[in-house]
Amino acid sequence: MTGTLFVVATPIGNLEDITLRALRVLREVQLIAAEDTRRTAKLLNHFTIATPTTSFHEHNRHARVPVLLVRLREGASIALVSDAGTPLVSDPGLDLVQACLAEGIPVDAVPGASAPLTLGVLSGFPMYPMTVLGFSPHRSSDRRSWLQGVAGVEHAVTFFESPHRVRATLDDIAAVCGDRPVCVGRELTKMHQQVLRGTARELLALDFPEKGEFTVMLGPAPRLVEAPVSADDAGLLTEFREMTHSGGLARREGLRVLAQRHGLSQREVFAALERAKQESVNDV
Repeated sequence: MTGTLFVVATPIGNLEDITLRALRVLREVQLIAAEDTRRTAKLLNHFTIATPTTSFHEHNRHARVPVLLVRLREGASIALVSDAGTPLVSDPGLDLVQACLAEGIPVDAVPGASAPLTLGVLSGFPMYPMTVLGFSPHRSSDRRSWLQGVAGVEHAVTFFESPHRVRATLDDIAAVCGDRPVCVGRELTKMHQQVLRGTARELLALDFPEKGEFTVMLGPAPRLVEAPVSADDAGLLTEFREMTHSGGLARREGLRVLAQRHGLSQREVFAALERAKQESVNDV
């Protein structure tokens, strides 16, 4: 008889977030496959759990999957845990789950803490639907292109960010997504939890520590009422120059962002920019 793979959610900050079922499973399994055995050891020591652990992370997962499958086939039950939160949400483990399902090995989920869901509740944004992404790209140019796709999602979107890039990411959000509402969670469920709400530009003006774990959530895109582009040609030109000069967007990207932001076609935006430029020349 084969064992069972338990995918166990662990606390994202406060150790009391763990469930009674998770504690029981971690005690009863024969092995715990942990993303970082040192971090998991702190959790196990806190609750006096003596189950042995083995490392299972992004860099060794290909070699570890066959080894863990052997243990499961022999009848051992294994708990899969990440450093924090629910495994497989921007964490390793999918390969192991898929391998178990392919071989008919039972897989069970032990739900619990999740940073995206926690921030979703605290944000006040509608959470149905909600898209959960992983970490944003490291390079600014890649991140802005990535945000172009994110901006096209009209409902709430949440992703993770590192502390040393959070301000740069907010700056990119301001350039690409404009005044779309944003909620940033820092150190969720921990003693120094901080939740910031506003537009990206408003959050950039705040003084907050750039350390700890960050989760970012974009609220649903505002519903725009289509209006004649000629009503504010000069305003469109100002926005365009801010995005392409200060914001660093390419001209074509700036046209696309403005069109999406104002509910216009790119052709209409281009015509408005040309009218505004001509009018500024005539005023000289």
